[in-house]
Amino acid sequence: MDFAATLIDENDAFAHVLRDADPATPVPTCPGWTLRHLLRHVGRGHRWSAQIIGDRLTEYLDPRDVRDGKPPDDPDGAIDWLRDSARAVVQATEQAGADAEVWTFLGPRPAAWWIRRRVHEVTVHRADAELAVGRDYQLRSDLAADGLFEWLERVVIQAGDDHVPLPNGQTLHLHATEGGEWTLRGRGSSLELGRTHADATATVSADATPLFLAVVRRIPADDPRITVDGDANIWRAWLEHTPF
Repeated sequence: MDFAATLIDENDAFAHVLRDADPATPVPTCPGWTLRHLLRHVGRGHRWSAQIIGDRLTEYLDPRDVRDGKPPDDPDGAIDWLRDSARAVVQATEQAGADAEVWTFLGPRPAAWWIRRRVHEVTVHRADAELAVGRDYQLRSDLAADGLFEWLERVVIQAGDDHVPLPNGQTLHLHATEGGEWTLRGRGSSLELGRTHADATATVSADATPLFLAVVRRIPADDPRITVDGDANIWRAWLEHTPF
């Protein structure tokens, strides 16, 4: 997948939703936020990562210190600012080199890591925006599946003694009917992730997009597009212990 091109395309699709909507519209999936907050959050996040890459930072950057981190007040200017923000990530990566090592919240990673991360950040927030204005959310199955995989990878890396979303020995199998499958297993203070089919304590199946949206809690755990076999409490507990 060309993540650089996908970032520009998905960010433009997000901008298109926002351009046609009232910025004061509440966003139910981000309590307390409006579409204006959502635009600023995504755009500044893009610029944050672009500055990390462009300045070759090896330590955390406070988002409040991001250059040009606030959109203009006029609606058209804000949309242009958002679109330029995604382009800044791609341009910074091209200039630094995709393999340049920079800071990330998971430890040092190649600069290109940020492009994939920002792709999936904007796909989730486009869902927030479209759900807020009552539109049907559409996402390519391969992109939804990769978003799900990227999310699971981060959950596994960040799992620890006080934050393991599966009890020891319990397994959760996620099956995207046209996008792949993943099995998670609790191992004491750690979490294992595999990409093969396996018998599990609970199996959750759906098309890739609704499964992705459920895992990041943009639709309910019992959405009718989702099928749960086995112990449904494992599925609900997983969602409760993996906040986005």
